[in-house]
Amino acid sequence: MAARKTTQDARPCSIADALALVGEKYSLLVLREVCLGNGRFDQLVRNIGAPRDILAARLRRLVDAGILTKRVYSERPQRFEYRATAAGLELEPVLMTLKEWGDRHLRQGTDLPMVVEHTCGHALVPVVTCQACGEEVHHEDLTAHPQAPGWTLKGPAVA
Repeated sequence: MAARKTTQDARPCSIADALALVGEKYSLLVLREVCLGNGRFDQLVRNIGAPRDILAARLRRLVDAGILTKRVYSERPQRFEYRATAAGLELEPVLMTLKEWGDRHLRQGTDLPMVVEHTCGHALVPVVTCQACGEEVHHEDLTAHPQAPGWTLKGPAVA
């Protein structure tokens, strides 16, 4: 998967690169449905509410990027279903974190449209932890170190 080309004026950023691929309307919703086991085109149209032409374009892009795979499930007529690749499944924690944020800040914990249960039997409440020490990550614990040449935390370095 090649990184997105950025303009010279924009900060080089993996978040921007990822959003260029999955930040389009419906892309993460496609991944949500595929992770729920709904990978057939008619299921995706129904559950996402996307126009068919736009959904087809998103599916092509996600397949081309290696986030989804496409396999034939019917020869006559030829029909396909979509499944998440390993790279696609790595986005599932992003979906769960977005869901939790929406539950907490947009629905205030009431009228939740879905609860995701972990194998322990409890509702999943995702948290970000540091892989090295296992501690939960909070904003005040983070220090960014720009690695892109010519960039500082404040923006482009003054020449």
